Amino acid sequence: MKRTDHTHPTGPELDRRTAVLLVKVGRYPLAHGPVGVVRSLGRAGVPVHAMVEDRLTPTAVSRYLTRAFVRPTTGRERPERLVSLVRDVGRAIDRPCIALPTDDEAAVLLAEHADELAPYFTLPPVAAGLPRRLADKGALHAICLEHGIPAPATVAPRDHDELLAAVRTCGYPMVLKNLQPFTRLSRPVVSHSTIVRDEQELLAACPPNGRLSVLAQEYLAQERSEDWITHLCCGPGGEPLAVFTGRKLRSYPPTGGFTTRAVSLPNPELADLAAGLCRALGYSGIADLDWRLDLRDGKYKLLDFNPRTGAQFRLFETADGVDVVRALHLSLTGRPVPSGPQLPRFFGVGQLDVLSAAFTFWRERRPLPDLRPRRSTERAWLCRDDPAPAAVMALRFGGEGTQRVAGYAGNRIAKGLVAGGLR
Repeated sequence: MKRTDHTHPTGPELDRRTAVLLVKVGRYPLAHGPVGVVRSLGRAGVPVHAMVEDRLTPTAVSRYLTRAFVRPTTGRERPERLVSLVRDVGRAIDRPCIALPTDDEAAVLLAEHADELAPYFTLPPVAAGLPRRLADKGALHAICLEHGIPAPATVAPRDHDELLAAVRTCGYPMVLKNLQPFTRLSRPVVSHSTIVRDEQELLAACPPNGRLSVLAQEYLAQERSEDWITHLCCGPGGEPLAVFTGRKLRSYPPTGGFTTRAVSLPNPELADLAAGLCRALGYSGIADLDWRLDLRDGKYKLLDFNPRTGAQFRLFETADGVDVVRALHLSLTGRPVPSGPQLPRFFGVGQLDVLSAAFTFWRERRPLPDLRPRRSTERAWLCRDDPAPAAVMALRFGGEGTQRVAGYAGNRIAKGLVAGGLR
């Protein structure tokens, strides 16, 4: 068991008697979001525990982690089995503890089984079925229509005839997304948000004899749009406790992956839009929302609502030292949340941002902004007071991560050659 008496020199005073457990479902050992949570709370003296795939994940080796519980899952387990795993960890911790989901499936599991887990964990008072609705891409679109939130044209096809007909609504290029939580792990249709440019690519991604748990969505071209993000922590009834906004500058994969470079930028209009939706839904807890500003009509259009911490949440911090996980801990332990302004910061994900920049330069043949290091950059991995996660990530990325990157690069280059008439 590791020591957790490393305190950060700034930030609100947190209740060190109340621990935190990071709950995850599925295999993603190289995720940097959980490492950010461990560092943020661990520096404040909060005991942090985490469910991990094995003891050589970056999260497991952080000096700020109190204890790693090796509980590998795939997302194909029965809910009763997953609840049993979380409950057993709660018994082992044996002290007041907040359960914090780091993926959509964990958020759904905790909300739908809150009563069973209540003897062991403190959870935000969110409606049991709300996280599943928000994580379901089709249900989210219905929520947008109901509450007047702008969104891209969207179709959740029931069969392949409706999928082929979706082009009348969405047009080409068109974005395909896995439709529902859990099925994206157990029976994914696409590996990530995927752009298809014609019917041939559409049928290659969704063959007629395959599963159709997929969402078709209008593609808002990068030259006519901007990517924005909002991270929130909401208290009971959806009342916002901390709201942050920023621009996504790059992602990996470049056509629809997670953020690799972003900047914190106050945007009152977008903050009000996100906070208003959470208030209308009565959403309580941490949320990570992806938006695209459509420059054709000037509207911010909601792409995703993730009912949990976002991987890049450490981009955002207030002048009082509050981020969304510290805000949640303060709220659930009955302490006030300071309301200072958000700090101007950048966020970078090391080697993946380099790859994203390289692919973007290769594709667009133009100089890219924000390549040079900035003193205000919060790095996902490199950290002077906690170097071990970066070292483990580098070792593992050289194996399984490189294989995935090489596969993606090969596919993109091949498509580029075919488009250029070379075979």
